[in-house]
Amino acid sequence: MARFLYKSVSATGEVVEGEIEAASRELVVERLRAQGHVPIRAEEVTGPGRGRLSFGRTKSLRGVGHKDVVIMTRELATLLNAGLPLDRAMTIVGELTRAGAMKSLVERVLEKVRGGATFADALSDYEQVFPNYYTGMVRAGEAGGSLDTVLNRLADSLERSQALRENVRSALQYPILVVIMAIVSLAILMTAVIPEFQPLFENAGAALPISTQIVIGASDFMVSYWWAILVAILVVALFIQRHNADPAGRLRWDRWVIGLPVIGSLVIKIEVARFSRTLGSLLANGVSGLNALAMTAETAENWALVEALVEAQDRMAKGEGLARPLAATGLFPHLALQLIQVGEESGRLEDMLLRIADIYDDEVKRTIDRILGMLVPGITIVLGILIALIIGSILAAILSSYDLPL
Repeated sequence: MARFLYKSVSATGEVVEGEIEAASRELVVERLRAQGHVPIRAEEVTGPGRGRLSFGRTKSLRGVGHKDVVIMTRELATLLNAGLPLDRAMTIVGELTRAGAMKSLVERVLEKVRGGATFADALSDYEQVFPNYYTGMVRAGEAGGSLDTVLNRLADSLERSQALRENVRSALQYPILVVIMAIVSLAILMTAVIPEFQPLFENAGAALPISTQIVIGASDFMVSYWWAILVAILVVALFIQRHNADPAGRLRWDRWVIGLPVIGSLVIKIEVARFSRTLGSLLANGVSGLNALAMTAETAENWALVEALVEAQDRMAKGEGLARPLAATGLFPHLALQLIQVGEESGRLEDMLLRIADIYDDEVKRTIDRILGMLVPGITIVLGILIALIIGSILAAILSSYDLPL
């Protein structure tokens, strides 16, 4: 039997935190519900002794993270679904949130709600945390009396996005480690190993092969001007940062990125999945097409796509629908365009958009797995070739110094 730490809300509205033994998390949830509680969190204890639930890190208000918003949205949706009023649900969410940026934010929002503001208006004051599409869906949910349903959909969408980010981050850890080790290995070889052979070649007096001269020259440069290499890397990084800080420069950069052979296709798939899920969720909650498209454009991270969506919005305002303006951008995959057109013709556009999001979420995962599956062997092969060339040039110099046949 595993041990689980849980937080729940009792029938009297009190927050209950404790520990329970069960075979699975699902059984924990069922047992809490049987006791008349509303389960909020349940986490398996993996280490010895009693612990505490930990979700996310404490940040400043400006640094409230995506994961914090996901947790707050899910908790609030669960409490509203249980029949609690908004102010009471927000109070409980504040109690569940540990001291820090997110707790402060929840308290500020709650204060505005108690002051007579709608939930959407209270959230709109914090656009750096809750983007327009988030507040737009909340506003539509409040108007339609389905705020709990809207928050559940938002939580699902945010959790999918968070899962994709964490999947990419964890998948990149090993390739990044391999790259770092490759760079360190080459640096040690060029700055510590190669210089040890130079006195041997100088004393031999024989002419060195061209390959050996190149390797020794590169080694001398790295030993003498290592600081210049670091400065050059820093200058390039600062130039890219300054370039992308300018809107025109960022647009040029993003256009270049989506034009890359493999990376560009992956970026487009990620953006299409995010676009489809956001737009589908907005339309499903009663947001008008033009407003939904404008809100969705703000969620795109690639500025080339943002520019294309703004142009599509202008054409959509003229009555061209959605599929044709998106096709004119030249950025959307053919499959996505076909499904969007089918959704428009059948009157089920929002359902089709959510289906497109699922398709491209799965495609993104497969593409990332393929890229990472080739990346590590590729780095290993390149590193092996470089080391073989360096060692081969040294051996060639040694053999030529003693007039030995190659």
